[in-house]
Amino acid sequence: MGVVVRRPVAVVAALVLFAEAVGVVLINSILATVVENQDMSLAGADPAVMSRSTWAMGGGAGCYLLLCGVFLLLAGVRDRAPGRFARVLLILCAVVHGVLGALTVGLVGWGAFAFMMVVLGLIVLTLVAYGTGAAGTPAADAPAAGTPADAAGTDAPATA
Repeated sequence: MGVVVRRPVAVVAALVLFAEAVGVVLINSILATVVENQDMSLAGADPAVMSRSTWAMGGGAGCYLLLCGVFLLLAGVRDRAPGRFARVLLILCAVVHGVLGALTVGLVGWGAFAFMMVVLGLIVLTLVAYGTGAAGTPAADAPAAGTPADAAGTDAPATA
């Protein structure tokens, strides 16, 4: 996949993850407020604990999505493969989106499933587009400086 496609895909994936992080925090804040205002016990659980746990879960998930978005944005802006740690986080993010996508079909509907699969596709496409190149190095399909492919478009004679 060429440089023309992979940079915009990485940037779009990052922007989608940023928007998703805001949405996750917003939904969890609404749920935490509802649980707190209900002041009802669920199987003996303290409502205040459930509310605080919902806030913590929303904050943790939002921070994780923001971190994954930052790694995707850096990959797109620098046009370099994500590092090992970033790749692991992005692979885990893709797996979570796949599992949650399967769960959302029955719980929320096909629209939510489609959104989760689009996000999954953007993350996987970015990971595949940048290949297994080492972090800090140009992607595998970019020719290195001084190689014959570098001089292919010039009028200089090729040396053997």
